[in-house]
Amino acid sequence: MQPARKAPRDPAAAAPRTERLEARISPDLKDLYTMAATLRGQTLTDFVVSTVTDAARRIVRESEVLEWSRRDQQAFAAALTSPPAPASKLMAAAAWSREQAGTDG
Repeated sequence: MQPARKAPRDPAAAAPRTERLEARISPDLKDLYTMAATLRGQTLTDFVVSTVTDAARRIVRESEVLEWSRRDQQAFAAALTSPPAPASKLMAAAAWSREQAGTDG
């Protein structure tokens, strides 16, 4: 019986690797990356790819959250400065409430 294979942690990791990425780094950085990869039980390539992928996704996610927040703030401010006209049912309810309270409004 063969041992069960672990499923990839990330579906993107299972995609065919057809692109190449190269970088020149100092020997000290390579030693650091190699040590970190070893501590994680990964090859140097897998360590670099997974670490960069995690960082890239985090940066993109943070950017989207900030962008949505800015867009939401603008929509909220626009709604405050130019609110829509009240619906007829709301106007009728307000008139009824004033009537019940005995005020003219």
